[in-house]
Amino acid sequence: MRITTAGESHGKGLYAIIEGLPAGLTIDLAAINAALARRAGGYGRGPRMQIEQDHAELLAGVRDLTTLGSPVALTVRNRDYENWKEVMAPEGCDTASRRLTCVRPGHADLSGMKKFGQTDARNVLERASARETAVRVAAGEICRGLLEELGIYILGFVKSVGPVVDLREYTFSDLAARSEVLGMLDPDLEARAMREIDACKAAGDTIGGVLEMHIWGLKTGFGSCMTYEKKLDARLCAALMSVQAIKGVEVGLGFAASALRGSGVHDEIFPDGTGGVFRKTNRAGGIEGGMSNGEEIVLRAAMKPISTLMRGLATVDTASGLPATAAPERSDVCAILACETVLEAALCSELCAVVLEQLGGDTLAEVKERYVRLQ
Repeated sequence: MRITTAGESHGKGLYAIIEGLPAGLTIDLAAINAALARRAGGYGRGPRMQIEQDHAELLAGVRDLTTLGSPVALTVRNRDYENWKEVMAPEGCDTASRRLTCVRPGHADLSGMKKFGQTDARNVLERASARETAVRVAAGEICRGLLEELGIYILGFVKSVGPVVDLREYTFSDLAARSEVLGMLDPDLEARAMREIDACKAAGDTIGGVLEMHIWGLKTGFGSCMTYEKKLDARLCAALMSVQAIKGVEVGLGFAASALRGSGVHDEIFPDGTGGVFRKTNRAGGIEGGMSNGEEIVLRAAMKPISTLMRGLATVDTASGLPATAAPERSDVCAILACETVLEAALCSELCAVVLEQLGGDTLAEVKERYVRLQ
C-alpha cells in the first residue's frame, strides 16, 4: 500500500491517492470529517483555522462508500483559495504579488529556494506548510478503518507542552479520557499548559511539546529482523518524523534506557501456564528486534515550536541581501493537539501498509481471515 499527496497551502485543495487497499472496506466519512475537525481545533490555533472547515471528498476507487480494490482518490478543498487565487492559480496568476523573500528561520524557505532554484519562498512554503497534513489525516482515517477491522487501535495524547510535563504512565485504556482542548490527561497540568500558551502569544512566540502514541491489538511478528528497511520501529519512527515540526522520536523507554543497566531495561519473559508467555513490564514499547512482540506499542514524538513567529526573527532578505525580520504569515502559537491528530494518521497509514504487505489479500475478508490465523 502506498499513499501519495499533492497540493499547496493556499491552492485549490489537497489531494491523496491510496494504492493497494483491498476491496470491501467501508469508508466512514463521518469519522474522517471528525478527525479533520479535531486537527483544526485545540488551544493556541491561529486564524487560518477560522477560515477552513475541512471536509473530505471521495473522488475515485470507492462506490457506495466501499473500496473497489482500485486506487482511492480523495481531496480536502481549501476554502481560503478564493482569497488567494489571483496569487496561486495554476492556470495563470500574479506571481509578483505576496512574494516572500524575508525567509523564516526554522522553515523550509531558504533551503528550498536554494534546492529548487527559486527566488520566491512562496514556491516552497506553500507545499512545505503543515496545511498539507489535512489530507494526510483524511487518508490515515481510511487506513484506521482497515486496522480496526482487524482489532488494531491507535490513540495518543499530549504528554507535555513546553515545560509542563505529565510524568505519569498511561495504558491504552486511559487515553479515552484525554481532553479535546489540548489533548492532555491531567486537567491541572492542562490548565498550566494553557497559561504557557497565553504567555507565548503575548510575547509573539510559539511553543511545542511531546506527544505519546499507543498502538493496541497488533499481534506478534509484524516487521522483520532480517532486513533493516523492514524493521517495524524504523518504519513507524520514520512515519512520525515525516510530520512537520517533529524533531525526535523514541520507542518505549527510548533515550532513558541509555542511562540504565540492562536489568532495568529489558522485559523479562515468564510462562503463563497455558503454553504461552507474558511480560510484567513493557519497557521495549512493544517492539523487539524490529518486530512487534504482542505488547502495546508505545512511541513518543517531540514537536518543536512552530517556526513562524508573529514577532518575527532576524533573517536576510534574499532579494536584497540585507538584514531583515522574518515574515510572520498567519500562524499558530501552539498546534500540538493538531499534531497529535496528524501523528495518529501517520501511524495508521504506515502500520496499514506494514500489515497489508505481510498479509496480502485482494479483499478485506481475505486480510481478516489471514490476521485471525496468526498466533
